[in-house]
Order: sequence, then structure tokens, then C-alpha cells
Amino acid sequence: MKNQQKGFTLVEIAIVLVIIGLLMGGVLKGQELINSAKVKNFANDFRSVSSFVYAYQDRFRALPGDDAAVASHVQGGVAATTPAATLNNARINGAWNSVTQTDEAYLFWQHVRLAGLATGTPVVGNAEYIYRNADGGRVGITGDAILTAPTTPWPANFYVCSGGIQGRFARQLDTMLDDGNTQTGTVRVIADGVANQADATLLAPGNNDQQLFTVCSGF
Repeated sequence: MKNQQKGFTLVEIAIVLVIIGLLMGGVLKGQELINSAKVKNFANDFRSVSSFVYAYQDRFRALPGDDAAVASHVQGGVAATTPAATLNNARINGAWNSVTQTDEAYLFWQHVRLAGLATGTPVVGNAEYIYRNADGGRVGITGDAILTAPTTPWPANFYVCSGGIQGRFARQLDTMLDDGNTQTGTVRVIADGVANQADATLLAPGNNDQQLFTVCSGF
């Protein structure tokens, strides 16, 4: 007797393909939701840091980091001594990603944390002192110009910058918070980790998706 081999019917194959399609669709949808949540997290950083500035200013009539009387405003507060001759000039001076522990931009985080406005350690130099975004990129603030020769003006009282952000997320952020153009408006994109550059970087759809950038927003 011959053994008859039984294969899958077209209906069975079709059912399997439908199940695979549903699983793949679920995975892709899940990834889309994760990415969307990440972009919202990035956006919340910009809103949160700006709110720290306004809350501190409202309470102490000074800017965090630039506050000459910080020692009398919050216990343990250290007044900045650099950049030279900039303390109490109504600007948060120093690079947004400064590692100089006496800079106003660096001490900003100590001041807002000691004031109870932000979470995190106020201990200068601590490994956890630097604020990080959802992808581990540094988040910082400065009143100094981010763009030294912008094609279009970008005036602001201060700038909040978030580094290590993929190009695709940078475009989404600009669309969510601004005009969708990374070279104009209040939100602009620069090379990752630089303190400043001549002009913002234009990110077109489909380009530089995986490359990392720094996104800055003016307030």
C-alpha cells in the first residue's frame, strides 16, 4: 500500500497567512505606539524645563543658574562664577551642555532641584546630576545663542536643548511643537552634542532617520 501524504489545503494556508499578518500588524502597531510615547516624552522635557524657569523666577525674582542670591533662596545653593561677569544679568549663560561646574547653565539644575521644582540630585558632579531624556541624551538650557548665523531670526529668552535624538523623532517633535521645518520657527535642529553652530539643520522626510541630532526649542 502506498502512503498518501497529506498537505495543507489552500484554506488552511490562507488562515495561517492571515494570522501572520495580524501578528505582524500588532507588532508594528505596538512599535508605533512606543515611538509615539517616546516623542511625547521628549516634548514633555521641553515643557517641564521651561516651567522650572518660570516657577523659579516667579518665586525668587531671579533666573535659576543666574541667581546671585541663590544661597539665601535655597539651602545649599551655589552661585555661579562663570562665564565671567554674567551673574545676575537676567540670562542663563554658558553652553547648554556645559560640563563646567561653575557655569550658570550647569548650576541651573542644582537651583531648580533645591527649590523643589525638579527631581534628581542637586549634588554637583554626581554621576546622576545631568538630566537625561528618554533615549539617554543630555537635556540642558542656555540663554546664549544656539545659532551664530541663522538664515531666519530665532530670538528667545532662553533655549532648551535635548541631545541624542534620532532624525525621525526630531522631525516628529518639530511637527508636534512647531512648524514642521527643522530650520525655522521656535524648534530647530543642530548636530548632536554641539554647543552651537552657524545655522539649523534641515531634516527632510526619509533622510537621516537613524542619525542622532540635538533638538532645541526657544522660549
